[in-house]
Amino acid sequence: MKTIFRDMKLKNLAVLAAAFMLGSCDKDFLEPDSLSTFDNQYIYSNVDDARKGVNAIYSYFNQDAFRSRLSNNMTGNTDIEHQSGWTSNGDRYQIWNLEALDSNRDLNIVWTYAYQAIRDANISIEGILASSALQSSDVTVQNTMYHLLGEAYTLRAYWYSMLIFYFGDVPYVTQAPVAGGEFLLPKADRNEILSAEIDALIEIESQMKWADEVRYGIEQVNREYTLGMIARLSLQRGGYYLKPDLTMNRSSDYQQYYAIAKEYAQKLIELKDRPLPTDFRQIFLNNATFQSPVNSEILFEVPFSLNSGDVGWNIGIAVDGGPTASHDYGSGGNYMAMPVTYYLSFDSNDKRRDVTCGLYKINTSFEQTFVEGPMNISQGKWSRAFLETPPGASTAKSTGINWPMMRFADVLLMFAEAENELNGPTALAQDALKRVRQRAFDEADWAEMVDGYVAGISGSKDSFFEAIVDERAWEFGGEMIRKYELIRWGIYSEKVQQTVEDLKKLADDAYAGVGDLPDYMYWKLDENGDFMVLNPDYKVAAPPDETWNQVPFLLDLHDDTNTYDEWITRDWENYYDGPAPGVARYIFPIPNVAVESSQGMLKNDGYGFN
Repeated sequence: MKTIFRDMKLKNLAVLAAAFMLGSCDKDFLEPDSLSTFDNQYIYSNVDDARKGVNAIYSYFNQDAFRSRLSNNMTGNTDIEHQSGWTSNGDRYQIWNLEALDSNRDLNIVWTYAYQAIRDANISIEGILASSALQSSDVTVQNTMYHLLGEAYTLRAYWYSMLIFYFGDVPYVTQAPVAGGEFLLPKADRNEILSAEIDALIEIESQMKWADEVRYGIEQVNREYTLGMIARLSLQRGGYYLKPDLTMNRSSDYQQYYAIAKEYAQKLIELKDRPLPTDFRQIFLNNATFQSPVNSEILFEVPFSLNSGDVGWNIGIAVDGGPTASHDYGSGGNYMAMPVTYYLSFDSNDKRRDVTCGLYKINTSFEQTFVEGPMNISQGKWSRAFLETPPGASTAKSTGINWPMMRFADVLLMFAEAENELNGPTALAQDALKRVRQRAFDEADWAEMVDGYVAGISGSKDSFFEAIVDERAWEFGGEMIRKYELIRWGIYSEKVQQTVEDLKKLADDAYAGVGDLPDYMYWKLDENGDFMVLNPDYKVAAPPDETWNQVPFLLDLHDDTNTYDEWITRDWENYYDGPAPGVARYIFPIPNVAVESSQGMLKNDGYGFN
């Protein structure tokens, strides 16, 4: 049953957000309204009101800046997720094509709400630190206040991480707004921001509570997630990043941050280990059936209320609905598709493939039918059709399906990556990788696909790293974190260019009739109405009988006029042949509203913007 936290929390958030909100997106992002010192002292004088104050930070997950932008819609194109940006001048298309203008509305709302979330985090941090309740003689009160402090620090760190990924160096605000205070700040170095945020989380994490100790479990920030965030932020800090001169750089102290990532991933594994659930599909079905188990796979998920959230509307299996449909599940699309190269990269026996990559859509008769070609493979982990109660024929947005922010498999793979970077493919690194792969295969296949595979890629640090790159693709496809990984690894452009070349080869081979991959796919619904594919990853000369439907698959990549479907040559073009060939210019301009209101403090210099 969906926890009461979602509905109660969002009601509380609405009240607190109204009290703390700066105003519209056109208002200066740092300029404070007058806040009463008495009000702040009152709010953080007791646990219940302090909880409401921290809830205000969560409210920004319920804004479009997160629920349909940062969580999924702005995170392509990569080697495993993509969308066509060159087909329109609309805001999201500009972002997909890496050609966003400083007038882009999507970037403006992300910038604005990120700083509003940071502002509310700073209000909570200062309010809690100044509160006598933090030093209460009541141990329960004191522990709760420290945990709330950790939530505020962790949420602030998340938003700074996102701002840095999208805008590079940004103003670093760590103080609550006061009337008459200084709110016009210059950009701060991204490494200084990340280092400070990591230090803050390290300082507070031991005073936080585990998910099974807090009222709302994994639907609120907990110690597991904060430990995981220390590792994730440390890998971001120790990774590559784009400089204003359009070169990729890595700081000389990067290994220090890999060591921090290893230490805190390992700390979580040792203090709060848990077996990975054996049913990969159930992890994501839990989101759609409103189950949020603690001490399991997901460490923290954004808790959308029953009338909020865009999962199953702009991401997931496509569903054709509407008032004339024969079902009551409504309509949902999929803004980010899976390249067929990614689908075919899976081993045939990898259980993750058919969960992650959806080869079907649902029509108005509530029947599963094959997707429209190999460019429309969907993120199969979510679907509004998985909801236990149909939301209504005319519904679209606001499915209530939660969004996972971090999983335990991520922690295992971050540990394996950091250990390999520091010490090579040690037994510790290999064991962590094995734990993730064991879940992906039947136990009968472990000798070959787990033990044999890991032994084969552990001959060198480089080969083990490449295996981590692949494993993270297979494990997290559709969860929209790949962009950030490719950035910090410094291989963004390389990976997308290789995807294009691989797609061209698939098209060439299919047109020439060579190879053993499926030029056509054959599918049908079985006697139970379940979708079946005869040849998911291999070629057949003909189906065994006439009950199978034939659809072009890899042959659909060929174009008689242009040789290749235009999306192959254009979707990723600016990611390897943009302002600096061989570099993906993933940094976007600061919104013009923020620049104009900064009184000269901010400008869009470098990155080819001027």
